[in-house]
Amino acid sequence: MSAVATASAIRVSGVRKSFGDLEVLRGVDLDIAPGSVFALLGSNGAGKTTLVRILSTLLAADAGTAAVHGFDVGAQAAEVRESISLTGQFAAVDEILTGRENLMLVARLRHLPGPGAIADDLLARFSLTDAGDRRAGTYSGGMRRRLDIAMSLIGDPPVIFLDEPTTGLDPQARLEVWQAVKELAAGGTTVLLTTQYLDEAEQLADRIAILHQGRIIADGTLAELKALLPAATVEYVEKQPTLEEVFLSIVGDTSPAEPPSKEPS
Repeated sequence: MSAVATASAIRVSGVRKSFGDLEVLRGVDLDIAPGSVFALLGSNGAGKTTLVRILSTLLAADAGTAAVHGFDVGAQAAEVRESISLTGQFAAVDEILTGRENLMLVARLRHLPGPGAIADDLLARFSLTDAGDRRAGTYSGGMRRRLDIAMSLIGDPPVIFLDEPTTGLDPQARLEVWQAVKELAAGGTTVLLTTQYLDEAEQLADRIAILHQGRIIADGTLAELKALLPAATVEYVEKQPTLEEVFLSIVGDTSPAEPPSKEPS
């Protein structure tokens, strides 16, 4: 199958996978358009990571078919690997190297010319230029994850898998990663995002699928999924700030506080 001939960036049909007596995937079907952000929602153990491992050729399916960028994941594994990048749940950066050195290392491993220029371009793209010469071990969680995503873009893969990319991150770091994902989509990259955070899917995804007990039980845009429930009639609603809004409001003010004035007793 040619990559040019396909209208789908990722196509999955009837994929099944078991580990011993445990059936993890029970006939999964997906069709993901090029240049979109597709969120795969599911609780722990739903089979999200198993599906990503199959699509990235790290695991063989027991049944069904899957194609990525027009290449069959079983018969054309090498072509699939050349077309994708995978970012797992934990940042795969070398903490001893600087951010720039991490990027240059990946560029050299991919045998790309001008690794220094590639590194500088990605540092600028992900707002890491000022930290480029610092060891990655000194980075915050959000900076480390942004560096990890930047490393995954080297070679311009048309499809990127982000497997629960904000696991363990604080609210500010999560927003930094969200912005990075939005920039990927704006550049035409197809992103398959697995997450268990509902707000993450709501903020980022063009389409959302819910994986439950090894099956896709819902698939559509946010509006289509919301239409599955009847609208509620509300006469008066007092909007309370979310905890995230409270947190960012408090920590976002970096101006030094004035010392309290001393009132005469």
